[in-house]
Amino acid sequence: MARAPPPAHTIAETLLLPYLGVMPKSMPTWLRNVLVVFGMVLIILIIFAVVLIRGNPAEMTLAEVSGTDPVIADAQMETFPTVNLREPSGWGDGAPVAATGLTVSRFAEGLDHPRNMLTLPNGDVLVAETNAQPRPAETIKDRIRNYFMAKVGAGVPSADRISVLRDADGDGVAEKRSVLADGLTSPFGMVYREGTLYVANTDALVSFPFEPGQTKIEAAPTKLMELPGNGQHWTRNLTISPDGEHLYISVGSATNIGDDGMEKEANRAAIHEFDIATGEHRIFGAGLRNPTGLAFNPDSGELWTTVNERDMLGSDGPPDYLTNVPIGVNYGWPWIYWRFEYDPRVEAPMPIYLQEYTRWPEYSLGAHTAPLGLVFAGEKPLANRFASGAFVARHGSWNRKPAAGYDVVFVRFDSRGNPLDDLPQPVLTGFTADGDARGRPTMLAWDQTGALLVSDDTAGIIWRVTSAK
Repeated sequence: MARAPPPAHTIAETLLLPYLGVMPKSMPTWLRNVLVVFGMVLIILIIFAVVLIRGNPAEMTLAEVSGTDPVIADAQMETFPTVNLREPSGWGDGAPVAATGLTVSRFAEGLDHPRNMLTLPNGDVLVAETNAQPRPAETIKDRIRNYFMAKVGAGVPSADRISVLRDADGDGVAEKRSVLADGLTSPFGMVYREGTLYVANTDALVSFPFEPGQTKIEAAPTKLMELPGNGQHWTRNLTISPDGEHLYISVGSATNIGDDGMEKEANRAAIHEFDIATGEHRIFGAGLRNPTGLAFNPDSGELWTTVNERDMLGSDGPPDYLTNVPIGVNYGWPWIYWRFEYDPRVEAPMPIYLQEYTRWPEYSLGAHTAPLGLVFAGEKPLANRFASGAFVARHGSWNRKPAAGYDVVFVRFDSRGNPLDDLPQPVLTGFTADGDARGRPTMLAWDQTGALLVSDDTAGIIWRVTSAK
């Protein structure tokens, strides 16, 4: 006698047969269905956890993907991101490790997420204590993002203020601190010029009447230019042209690769030029996913920037970079990276002209190192080997295994103002230990004496680097 065919199972039940086998046959159907759903959710969470823990480790060294001619790895598209979070652990009485011939000390501490800095003509140092504005968690993706930000110490509320630090006795420690301006909206970039302090909030360029020596600004800000606010990249940096006539404002993309449509990316992933005399403004350079550091090279007069490239294409790339920004330049975001590579994930149609005009970046700072702060060598070099080139603060990224960045490095330039084809030279290291981050170097500035100031946002410290005596 032929056997009856086995009962048909749903896909869920097939995956869960061992799990279902222990359920009593007398169990009500509704309860059985609830347990099936619970089992499927549990399996998905386990798979997600396994993928998350393992990630997509790098196959190349950081050296291979650095320099003027880096290896551009094949894209490894990630459904689940490679996650390598470093939770902040603080320094205690410790400090970063300075390169041979240098020494490091604390200029100021106890700050609330110090980011950008500006040294004034009288020696006072302004510091933006700032963070992103609150972002509602409307989707699962938003909740995961907020969780990651909290884990790495970036999920704290923004102090929304600029403080003035004063080292009145010249001992290299700021013993006086005052709140210069508060009630701002994620302030970041700052420039002083002829009785005016310019500040880049996340959503607007504003100005205040101001003279060095003031410890409090009472006047309300004057709005000069609207900026696209917030987004995944909320910082708005500022620098001024050598002739003092134009401001340059960096605006990062709202998303990784135009995920919410390119209409949400209008006037983003770009550096804007603002004419101080007329108030006119234009996009100066485009296709820059997240340009943050801004500085003019004193040898060539060119504007340079540090750029964080896109995530979730593998631990080996694309590399973040340091590059000049000629007027009208385009570096390809979101469709193209590193001149010849297309991102197949981007759904928006690419402008026909883009491939022909996309530019190769000048220098790779390694994959997922998250370069932010940028200053060129000063008139008083810290040491002979740091006399010509650029200092870069690499904040350290979350999307690479093993971790990279979390340091300050020096990129050597030749006499014509171009990066040499060698590796970044370490200046400050030791920001990570035992899987955690003691701190994260963020932005850079020169103080009045020629010492290098390094803001450490998660530790609330500004470090001061000088030549060893």
